Amino acid sequence: MKAIVNTKYGPPEVLQLKEVEKPTPKTNEVLIKIHATTVNRTDCGFRKPEYIIVRLISGIFKPKKTILGSELAGQIEAIGKDVKTFKPGDQVFGLSTYNFGTHAEYICVTEHSSIAPKPANISYNQAAAICDGAFLAMAYIRKIDFSKKPKILINGASGSIGTAGVQLAKYFGAEITAVCSTKNIELVKSLGADKVIDYTKEDFTKNGQQYDVIFDSVGKSSYFKCKKIMKPNAIYFSSELGYLWQNIFLSLFTPIFGGKKVLFPIPKDTKEDIVFFKELIEAGKYRAVIDRTYSLEQMVEATKYVETGEKTGNVVITL
Repeated sequence: MKAIVNTKYGPPEVLQLKEVEKPTPKTNEVLIKIHATTVNRTDCGFRKPEYIIVRLISGIFKPKKTILGSELAGQIEAIGKDVKTFKPGDQVFGLSTYNFGTHAEYICVTEHSSIAPKPANISYNQAAAICDGAFLAMAYIRKIDFSKKPKILINGASGSIGTAGVQLAKYFGAEITAVCSTKNIELVKSLGADKVIDYTKEDFTKNGQQYDVIFDSVGKSSYFKCKKIMKPNAIYFSSELGYLWQNIFLSLFTPIFGGKKVLFPIPKDTKEDIVFFKELIEAGKYRAVIDRTYSLEQMVEATKYVETGEKTGNVVITL
């Protein structure tokens, strides 16, 4: 089968299209023919690690997992003898977050992993662009008290995590202020934002508004910059570790003293989340946002575009 392989860390050019052995499902696994996947910040972060923690997970000197990719949409081709919940021909979508491997024509995953039947009302490309941003956003959304309609500011609202965060926070009942560039204002409004701040024209940390939650979905601000726009018991989230890993340390100490605090939940994908996203999509409460689509052969080009930091929503790879 064809796959994108990187046997060393480095720039996008380390990604090579190769023929590798097609996997065979174990007794509790399904073999999925992948029709669409994505390139995201996680793929880039593991291809060229900036944090030592990534190398501790992935390999100090070279990657243990040589095929990246965490999102998938495809069709089950074969099943192991003990599989009960899927059959050949089933259309599925989901995640292979910690094992990667979706930048390939086929992948084997266990039947109880983070996959579910694909919503009938969307395409493979759309299904591939759902789960990574949504599951990452859900890690933060779960920590928010929605009982009193919180005022949430989402920085980077047009990215993969940001577009997911806007839709999920709106679903649970928040009042949302979204921060994005001029070109994406109408998009984030259509996703559910009540107010939009154009960061090219205004610094959201200086507008005098106060929020219950600051969700920096692109990790480009900081708790200290946002502290003055946080209400007395507000929460600050960031999708990045921050300068000198500050968000990890702040999440350990700020909750002890009460008042304004940083939380840094560790994302964990589950089958239950994928099923929940499926139900939202089928009910018309959630949609994929796709910026560009590339072929597997264009992986280097696609990766370079993701690394510009200017993508809107998701970049999809078709197979």
